[in-house]
Amino acid sequence: MLARIARVLSEDGIEIRAFTIAESGDFGIVRLVVDDHERAYFLLFDAGFTVSSQDVIGIEMESTTDALYRIASALGDGGVNIAYAYAFTNAPRRTLLIIRVDNNNLALDLLKRVGIETVSQ
Repeated sequence: MLARIARVLSEDGIEIRAFTIAESGDFGIVRLVVDDHERAYFLLFDAGFTVSSQDVIGIEMESTTDALYRIASALGDGGVNIAYAYAFTNAPRRTLLIIRVDNNNLALDLLKRVGIETVSQ
């Protein structure tokens, strides 16, 4: 399945920047970060995949031992629940954390208050 997803997107010039795969009983869930999410959505839908789109927040994590703690505590103390998260590196000592939360606007405000910068695609 991953090969088919990658082929569908690559044939149309969509760059997969990050992905994660999770098993959920009888099916798998593939989460993607791509350079054109709207086109990717329709390409995968037209190829027969069950597709959904969700807003996520990208955070460029500092290379410090407490970076994840600062992010998680800012959100948790502010009442924001992290539904899922995954991280990847795109340069030496540079990690991008992708999170799905239950309240994007509040999460963005809480992160900004403690000096944590978010990134957009």
